[in-house]
Amino acid sequence: MNNKQAELISPKINLADFETPLLSGAFEMDDQTKIELITNHFREILTILGLDLKDDSLKDSPKRIAKMYVNEFFSGLNPANKPDPTLFENSYQYQEMLVEKNIAVFSNCEHHFVPITGKAHVAYISNGKVIGLSKLNRIVQYYSRRPQVQERLTIQICEEIKKVLEHVAVMIDAYHHCVSARGIRDAGSSTITTAFSGKFKDTETKNEFLKYVG
Repeated sequence: MNNKQAELISPKINLADFETPLLSGAFEMDDQTKIELITNHFREILTILGLDLKDDSLKDSPKRIAKMYVNEFFSGLNPANKPDPTLFENSYQYQEMLVEKNIAVFSNCEHHFVPITGKAHVAYISNGKVIGLSKLNRIVQYYSRRPQVQERLTIQICEEIKKVLEHVAVMIDAYHHCVSARGIRDAGSSTITTAFSGKFKDTETKNEFLKYVG
C-alpha cells in the first residue's frame, strides 16, 4: 500500500478542522468587562420577551446569566483555563489498557445554546508514561465548557490527550436537549461518537475498549 492509498483509508486530521471557531483577539477583553456587556444585552433580551425586570425574582437574572456564561458554561473557550496534563513515569511497567468510564459531560449545543448532557469514556495505553487520572476529567470538562457539536468535542478531547500519549480512545454518549426539548421532542434518543488513535485503530484493541464501556 502506498502513502496515497493509506491516506484515503485513514485520512490525516487537519488541526484547523476541529478548532472551535473564534474571533481573533477573543480574549483581549477581560472577564469582568464581558460580564458587564452580556448583562446589558441579556437585560434587553429579557425585556423584549416581555419580562418585568423590576420584579424581585428577575431583577438580577441578567447578571446571573452573564456570570454563568463567562465563568461556568463557556469557561472552556478561554485558553487560560486549559488544564496542563501531568505525566508520571510508568515505573510499574503497566502495559495494558486503562479506561476511565462515565466522565460527566455538560456542554451546550452551538446551534441552539441548549444543553448536551452525557458521559465520556476515555482510554489509553502507556507509551512509557502515565497520566494523572483527574487530568482526563479536566480535559473533558475544558472542551465541554464551550458551545459545541458532539463530533468536534470528541475529536478535541482525543487530540488533546494525543499531545502527550500516543494510543488514545474516546467515546461520548450524550443527550441533546435541542432534540428532546424542541423540534422533534424525542427525549429517548442519545448520540454516540468515537475517536481512536494508535493501537486503538486495531480491531482487536478497539473491540476490547468497546466491551469495557458497553
